[in-house]
Amino acid sequence: MVFLHFKSGGSFNGDQVKEIVCALEQSGHWFLWSLCQSLDPSKSLMASPTDYDDSSEVFLEGFSNRTHDIGKIIGCTLQVVILGHSVIGGFISHCGWNSTLKSILFGVLMTAWPLYAEQQLNVFELVRELGLAVEINIDSRRDVINRGELEIVRAETIKESGV
Repeated sequence: MVFLHFKSGGSFNGDQVKEIVCALEQSGHWFLWSLCQSLDPSKSLMASPTDYDDSSEVFLEGFSNRTHDIGKIIGCTLQVVILGHSVIGGFISHCGWNSTLKSILFGVLMTAWPLYAEQQLNVFELVRELGLAVEINIDSRRDVINRGELEIVRAETIKESGV
């Protein structure tokens, strides 16, 4: 089972969530996705992402029905609780330092999707130097101070990474 989690400032806007949804559905892989809503630009930089009030607004129509046998979307959760479970075989992550350490600790393979801060450096080390991860998009970066938007990564690119 693949676990998707981007909590520490790594939430996505609705358009990106839809692309991830397409990739998950088309892949047919079992998944557990801890989905958090994008940060509200009017809030403090230290604000934590929140659960969607109605996550159906970002899903394709019928997605939950078509994937109910292979996947589950949950709200924001603690990575360590999920990564420590024996059914988790892959982790799609922003590869922040804490996420990286937890994944290595539990021996869970990573698919890297860096978003900001030290994540690009972590991913470079994990993918190119250590061979502990594969990348979805190593070039993405978000200007956290100005809350810049990331370029949308299409479902096909996500699927090509092995999701």
